[in-house]
Amino acid sequence: QVQLAESGGGLVQAGDSLRLSCSASERTIASHAVGWFRQAPGKEREWVGSVNRDGTTMYADSAKGRFTTIRDPVKNTVYLQLNSLKPEDTAVYTCAFTAGRFNPYAPGDQRQYSFWRQGTQVTVSS
Repeated sequence: QVQLAESGGGLVQAGDSLRLSCSASERTIASHAVGWFRQAPGKEREWVGSVNRDGTTMYADSAKGRFTTIRDPVKNTVYLQLNSLKPEDTAVYTCAFTAGRFNPYAPGDQRQYSFWRQGTQVTVSS
């Protein structure tokens, strides 16, 4: 069973940066594509970005140019760097791993992800 640990959230001001971490126990992240999602109060969970097993990345339009996800196989961890944060980025951010083959043409399809973490709160004040 994959246990995911996520950390790095917090309260910041607009324009600040945060780095979220997602680590896995019992499996190496090299075997999985990893997706990042967020859910703001009263809204549905939305896709933020993903990193494939080969390191290629893809992002939602809201994240392009500001967010970066990268995997560190040595630390068995995937990171989501959040830069130039805006109040509208306030949400609970969570990471998820794929269980099977990853379709990079539909990285936001949540059905691809089987292992989810509860998430960490990111709050951006204006």
